[in-house]
Amino acid sequence: MFSKQRIKDLLSNPNALTIYRIAATPGIVILLLFPNRLCTFISALLFSSAAITDFLDGFYARARGLESSFGKIMDPVADKLLICSTLIMLSSYGWIPGWLACIIVGREIAITGLRNIIVKNNQDVSASGLGKYKTGFQIAAIIPLLFHYPYFGIDFNVIGTIFLWVALILTIWSGADYIIKCRKLIF
Repeated sequence: MFSKQRIKDLLSNPNALTIYRIAATPGIVILLLFPNRLCTFISALLFSSAAITDFLDGFYARARGLESSFGKIMDPVADKLLICSTLIMLSSYGWIPGWLACIIVGREIAITGLRNIIVKNNQDVSASGLGKYKTGFQIAAIIPLLFHYPYFGIDFNVIGTIFLWVALILTIWSGADYIIKCRKLIF
């Protein structure tokens, strides 16, 4: 049994939060295998809680001096796993265009590869402000897209689609910006 202090310690441990994000991903995928109102609602809540940990793990790591190699490498991997898996599932049902998911997933894979090159050259791989906005808009799009069905007369799918188009623009822009900033290491 977990004590209140143990739970508090886990919730403030940056690496535990990153691992939670990774562990939540299969749960979201499994829930989305059953695209009904209840499962999509629960998947949206699970995705939301996992997305919150993206902010919290970095905040705690910096505030408490707990930055680690694990966190620097696995935090962006956890983000991409969570976002890309969910986009693929949304695309599989035709809830978002497949080509759009391919662009976002492709960008995430390409930039992850580029980040690995940067790490090998002992350069800073921190996300830019533009990259953080990109992630924020991706999350803001995915949550209402996961709800999918109307609730209280609100068409969450339309809201999610609007955010998704903004996320697509920021995804392309931030990817190009990252490549331009790192062109000396690439070419």
